[in-house]
Amino acid sequence: MRRVAPIAALASAALLLSSCSAVEDLFNRDEVKPASVGPQTPPAGMEGTEQFYAQDLKWQSCQGGQCAQLTVPQDYAKPDGDTIQISVLRVPASKQSRRIGALVVNPGGPGGSGVDYARAADFIVGSGVRERFDVVGFDPRGVGRSAPIDCVSDAELDQFLGAEQTPDDPAEEQAFAANAKGFAEKCGANAGPLLGHVSTVDAAKDMDILRARLGETQLNYLGKSYGTYLGATYADLFPKLVGRFVLDGVVAPDLTSAEVNLGQAKGFETATRAWAQFCIDKGNCPLGSTVDGVMQGIRDFLAQVDKTPLPKTGDTAVTELTEGWASTGIASAMYDEGMWDALVEAMRAALQGDGSDLMGLANSYADRQPNGGYSGNIMEVIYAVNCLDKPESADIPEHEALAEASKKEAPTWGPFLAWSSLTCGSWPVKTERSTEPPKKVTAEGAEPIVVVGTTRDPATPYEWSERLHDQLAKSSLITYDGDGHTAYMRSNSCVDKPIDEFYLKGTLPKDGLKC
Repeated sequence: MRRVAPIAALASAALLLSSCSAVEDLFNRDEVKPASVGPQTPPAGMEGTEQFYAQDLKWQSCQGGQCAQLTVPQDYAKPDGDTIQISVLRVPASKQSRRIGALVVNPGGPGGSGVDYARAADFIVGSGVRERFDVVGFDPRGVGRSAPIDCVSDAELDQFLGAEQTPDDPAEEQAFAANAKGFAEKCGANAGPLLGHVSTVDAAKDMDILRARLGETQLNYLGKSYGTYLGATYADLFPKLVGRFVLDGVVAPDLTSAEVNLGQAKGFETATRAWAQFCIDKGNCPLGSTVDGVMQGIRDFLAQVDKTPLPKTGDTAVTELTEGWASTGIASAMYDEGMWDALVEAMRAALQGDGSDLMGLANSYADRQPNGGYSGNIMEVIYAVNCLDKPESADIPEHEALAEASKKEAPTWGPFLAWSSLTCGSWPVKTERSTEPPKKVTAEGAEPIVVVGTTRDPATPYEWSERLHDQLAKSSLITYDGDGHTAYMRSNSCVDKPIDEFYLKGTLPKDGLKC
């Protein structure tokens, strides 16, 4: 969902391997001395950044691979000004004698850790790709270990996420707006000067400096979910530097904020209906015996929790399951059908008065620990990036109208998503992209890009993959007829094999391939 993008949903369960969030845990091992990489000339649009394109990456062995810090400008308009450090992790190709190059990966978010994602290299790319490519991930600026944005305390974030999410009357609307504005103001007060420079364009420019310092003449890339937005933005900025690109679970850059909200609401509605059928087929579904009955049961449950939060155990920081947390827990399971059983049982327990299991799903979604701490800062970064990338209104009646209209196509999720972006209407800093309409990405002059879409993807509806495919000057579309978020390395060989062949041999998958 645009409001939150769970790290567990952006890849496989391998991401739940040790995250080791402290920077010192990454850079405390022996130095690695790879072959020297000479300086590269900055491409058009990167004038004044020669020093960054000439820097040496000092690799050190670390948990799961080799780590380094990449120095980049805090503000690309002032490349001689302050700098920040971007944390990078490289998992060397397992067969170095047959190495092709480096493959940069991003799991999504915005706010997902590319360092943790690359550490799970054995699970996120095919075995042949793993053998012949260094898998490289970086925490984008403002994320995790890369000059992390910190807007509020953990307790304040608990309050923000657990608050009323679907206001029902003018008083609740005003309270919701105050909560949203308060979060935005605290980001402005606490996050520092980097807050105005964590846009996707900034991250894409960082990624090109990384490409150069990896010694690559073109960027090979795997982006999932928001990672497709980052990849498409890169391709728009640097089309001649696009190598073998795969964008899986697309967020089309030309989508307006309202289109993102409604598209995701419809996607989650479709995914939840698929889960409802699963619940019925499993037998003794606690919410009803028909799909429509189960969906109405969910809405009734959320309305009741809104009025009377459920008690829960195992958490000293949050003692009640509110509508906000309950909605987040249900949404979490939509990203991966492997979580559907857990949601059935969590809903069964919740309907019997215990919200603990549903809160557990919400915790995984928010990268939150049961004691109230957060493993990463994705729940803050997602606003910091989104609010710089697209214009948004602070007008309450406008959001109210969108929420009401969304009920026709997405009665369960429409209002939840329609209100979710109000925070960006009050964001304390603006960029060119946050004040102008979104634009299409054609990547004219780039090598063909592989686009992958899943027909019942909740967070990135299939139509968005079709949309970007139609806009790109050269691309090939793979369609996976299935459930869950993204397709590569979580579906079947029909999807995985042609993508592996593309990376290994440069063979473009047949456009229109259906799996």
